[in-house]
Amino acid sequence: MKCTKYEALFTFADEKTFTEHLKTCPDCQAEHAKMEKVSELIQEVRPHFLKRKKTAAKLKIACAVFAMCLSATTLGIINLNTDISDTIKYGTTLTAEDLGLPVDSYGFILVE
Repeated sequence: MKCTKYEALFTFADEKTFTEHLKTCPDCQAEHAKMEKVSELIQEVRPHFLKRKKTAAKLKIACAVFAMCLSATTLGIINLNTDISDTIKYGTTLTAEDLGLPVDSYGFILVE
């Protein structure tokens, strides 16, 4: 009958109990050998995944910085150019008359 204690001993037992059981049980020794191979494979590919994770983080930061620069530039242009901001807000360019200021027949502000 095959021993099924490996997982429980590996997870919950102390190191001494686990190693003593490994010395006497061939089924658990075979399972432990498989786990060692898996552990070695994980350690082998770990740097690759860490590098990919760092590259992805750098890409996210670069995209965020680009979006901030683009939005700051766009908002700066819109806020400095009143014709564009009026068109966006009101659908048309506002004149002095639309703003309620006294104007003459040419559309210039009337100064008394």
